[in-house]
Amino acid sequence: MTAMLETSPTDTRTADMDTRTTDTAAEAIDRAWAAAERVTDPEMPMLTLLDLGVLRDVTIEDGHVVTIITPTYSGCPAMATMRDDLQRELLLAGFPDAEVRVSLTPAWTSDWITERGKKALKDAGISPPGAAPRNSGPVALTLMPTRRAVTCVLCGSDDVRLSSEFGATACKAMYQCNVCLEPFDHVKEI
Repeated sequence: MTAMLETSPTDTRTADMDTRTTDTAAEAIDRAWAAAERVTDPEMPMLTLLDLGVLRDVTIEDGHVVTIITPTYSGCPAMATMRDDLQRELLLAGFPDAEVRVSLTPAWTSDWITERGKKALKDAGISPPGAAPRNSGPVALTLMPTRRAVTCVLCGSDDVRLSSEFGATACKAMYQCNVCLEPFDHVKEI
């Protein structure tokens, strides 16, 4: 049985619903991972959910695929789109009853962005995050801008200034290079 999917007018892919019954569990997991790995972040489309570090697991429970994703931060507006895109890719891969679960623990950290993801950010003109701060115990609240080791993604200079603590999305800050004068986003260390 082949089902035509409602995606976009230019997306004429179909979901083959019969192939999933002939897969071994390992083949189904591999196929589900491959589908999940194709989903990109709607706010930073150069990153897959895997490279962003929000795709945590793909398993089979009670005969259906279950994926686990973790938001980059509480209230992230992109989570609904990530979930919907992941559900659609799994449907296209032949998993009509796949479930997407959101897990808040452990909390996401920018350290989960893969090296491939950091390179993709830099290639897109976005400064990748450095190592996330490590704290044990209470964290003091400061109203001053966070000091970060940031270099210009265009000319490589470390002579940069913070323009805004918030960029195009809440997980990015805006900087400007004092050498080449170009503005650029930096993904915050969380």
